[in-house]
Amino acid sequence: MSIASFGSDTIICYPTEAMGKSALNGRSFAEAALEHVDALYRLARRLTNSTAMADDLLQETYARALGAAQSFEAGSNLRAWLFRILRNAHIDFERRRQNNPIQMGLDEEVLTGTTDPLRGDGELDLLTKVVSGDIERALQALSPDARTIVLLDLEGFTESELSEVLGCALGTIKSRLARARATLRKHLCDYAR
Repeated sequence: MSIASFGSDTIICYPTEAMGKSALNGRSFAEAALEHVDALYRLARRLTNSTAMADDLLQETYARALGAAQSFEAGSNLRAWLFRILRNAHIDFERRRQNNPIQMGLDEEVLTGTTDPLRGDGELDLLTKVVSGDIERALQALSPDARTIVLLDLEGFTESELSEVLGCALGTIKSRLARARATLRKHLCDYAR
């Protein structure tokens, strides 16, 4: 049995024997998939703006991936496949949330009063909160697809990998990325000076 820990004390246990060894450099599918947990969690956190929801989204992503491991084609891009699953799970979560009559409007940090500011002087903490708040608002101003493209671009995905993850033509990815970057530049123009 293997254990993965991510987020704030979330632990997932799963059997590795069930997956068997594949053409993933002698590792099991689950072991190879866990290499991407940090990058997947970062995207989930940015998409949801909530640690708890990011944990749920990541758990759903790995549950779907492990459930569909037999359909994964050895030699294809596991990282892109996992990010596509995460994106689709996020879309499903959003649809369910929109159809749910009881919606949580407050972020977990607002409810619990827990934040993780930088340690140091108060002026730097204040400046960091202002800048990060502006960046968060600029990201939230983007459509979910544009936000996903920008965040995956920041994760180091190439445009062809983005095309694979999002299921779009390469030209569509290039134009969406250019529009998203232009929108971010417009929202964050005060910091360009």
